[in-house]
Amino acid sequence: MSPSGVGFPLAGLSLGGAVPLSDHEQRMLDQIERALYAEDPKFASAVRSTDPQVHYRRRIWKAAIGSALGLFVVLAGVIVNTMPISIVISVAGFLLMVTCCAWGLTSWKRMNGVAEAPRRRGRRQKAAGGGFMERLEERWRRRHGEL
Repeated sequence: MSPSGVGFPLAGLSLGGAVPLSDHEQRMLDQIERALYAEDPKFASAVRSTDPQVHYRRRIWKAAIGSALGLFVVLAGVIVNTMPISIVISVAGFLLMVTCCAWGLTSWKRMNGVAEAPRRRGRRQKAAGGGFMERLEERWRRRHGEL
């Protein structure tokens, strides 16, 4: 809860994590919150009470239902006797399953905070002194310098 009692976060997000607001920024935020509540209290309470994890759980359920529907479409394609139509139906069902699984996996990662972790280079790449292209260029220079 913010000092105004509205419930909006006190800090903004940056690459390094939460950054506290200055006194001036906090006063401006409080003023904006009060104006929002005065203008549209229903919208302000809906925004305040929204939890992002609820959204991601809903997306995961939709992805699971879509995957099951894709499986049924694949099975329907197998049941259909005409050859070109059954292949098209089965491929469409498979694509639906794969798409829904990918959508559900990304939602699950975001819900659990896995997707937000910064990627770090391994020890091997740091010790090598650069990326793949830099190593190739160095080898090229050494090879042509020795000729």
